[in-house]
Amino acid sequence: MPYRRVSVITFLVDRPILLVFVVLAAGAALGAVKVRGVSLGPAGALFAGLALSAIDDRLSIPEELGTLGLALFTYTIGLSSGPAFFSSLRTQWRVLLAVGASLVLAGGVALVAGEVFSLSKGLSAGLFAGSLTNTPALAAAREALDGSTEPVVGYSVAYAIGVLGMLVAAAAALRMGRAAPNDDDRDVPAALVASTIKVRPHIQMSLAEIGAQFQGSAVFARIERDGEQMVAHPNFLLQGGDLISFTSPRDVVHDLEVILGDRVAVQLSDDRSRLDMRRIVVSNRQLAGQRLGSLDLYTRFGAVATRLRRGDVDLLAHDELVLMPGDRLRIVAPRPHVHEITRFLGDSERRLAEVDAVGFMAGIALGLLLGAIEIGIGGATFALGNAAGPLLVGLVLGRIERTGPVVWQPPYSANLAIRQLGTILFLGTVGSRAGGALVDALSSPAGLKLVVSAVVVVAVTAIAMLLIGRRLLGMSGSRLAGSIAGLETQPAVLAFANEQVADRGGDDRVGTAYALVFPLAMILKIVIAQVIALL
Repeated sequence: MPYRRVSVITFLVDRPILLVFVVLAAGAALGAVKVRGVSLGPAGALFAGLALSAIDDRLSIPEELGTLGLALFTYTIGLSSGPAFFSSLRTQWRVLLAVGASLVLAGGVALVAGEVFSLSKGLSAGLFAGSLTNTPALAAAREALDGSTEPVVGYSVAYAIGVLGMLVAAAAALRMGRAAPNDDDRDVPAALVASTIKVRPHIQMSLAEIGAQFQGSAVFARIERDGEQMVAHPNFLLQGGDLISFTSPRDVVHDLEVILGDRVAVQLSDDRSRLDMRRIVVSNRQLAGQRLGSLDLYTRFGAVATRLRRGDVDLLAHDELVLMPGDRLRIVAPRPHVHEITRFLGDSERRLAEVDAVGFMAGIALGLLLGAIEIGIGGATFALGNAAGPLLVGLVLGRIERTGPVVWQPPYSANLAIRQLGTILFLGTVGSRAGGALVDALSSPAGLKLVVSAVVVVAVTAIAMLLIGRRLLGMSGSRLAGSIAGLETQPAVLAFANEQVADRGGDDRVGTAYALVFPLAMILKIVIAQVIALL
């Protein structure tokens, strides 16, 4: 067979699967590069795809792979956000309203900028999605325009401006909070601590009575009386001289001292002759979606759970806490029962990588079906599309957790892995199909117009959120910075805000505000991007 020289480009074009992973690998490498602690993250795949397709427009990934990645990304986001989103709707509606108003304003500014600079609807929709760094909004705009590359061009030009602008806004929010603290700043959720108190003489109270006073803000683990340790139980009656260990937020320790006695340096957990302490992974699928109290650990095993670790966050164990696959429970139990508890909870790292295939695939299918439903509005047709459909279904199923034997919620680590894969797959695909159009735009007067428009959209949105959040709602700097990151749906802004508050011992309000705002911002941006594209 005669030798035939084949160029690298032709070699990749003839092998589309290899091309996919070349783009994704290059994107992951680019996204990992940090400048002053900030990286592109998954968006690196977008720019890698743009660069390769600018070299040769044949270097494009099949559109269907991008749709698959988008569905995986938005569905897993919905699953993880569902529980927090629905539980916060009643108490945090004003924050959500502020976010909604800021995003509607951003959409209006994008439309006006498009009219002033004579930008097409596709470029205006992409401008909006890129300024707010929202991948599903980009997808929705493209779907509304039958796969046009114009939204990708607008998105690509505006993306970096959106990230940098909101980083500045988050920094301003934190600075405003330090300069003029609000009442909100005095209510900082404290990290959990383990303490031991020696009960003062003449005290006779049951643990149930004490627990009722503190409304579940402390979990009692061990009691030592006359040198013998036992697992704490609500019906146990304390006496003077007892040593009792408990887990609680730091600010609760003093209140317990006032009621019970003095804190001592003794660590009851050092003695494991009778009781043992283990952190056990919840991998038993039958337990997913159940409340911790329904496990009745004390009756079954004479045990008590003190903490639950979900991802990188420690939560105080209480009866109403809903279990998710991958949670890690810290258990105190008699040594002979530890093996039984381990078997009951699962404690299998292998199972953590397993997803209920029926629940996961059926959930995505339901989301895509919902997204395909078309609704006529005036002379236009509106559909949620492949972004908002899976997102909404994910939110609902994430809240439900499970239905009979079907577990909707995958393990935490599996959710993160699938989400990352979906993000880079979608962004790499759309980038690989728009490089040439981006080069043309940047080399034309439209490029400068897009840059100016993006600066205006980002500035107006950031200023609106800062003024509404701080002046009207009285939000703390930390909560406002988290809300700005959630409004932008931008992990880089969240990471920046967390790094800033880490110097002050950390602040959970940043992450809590982000989780609250994120789902609503995601849905609204998808809808607004379609409206801009179709007007």
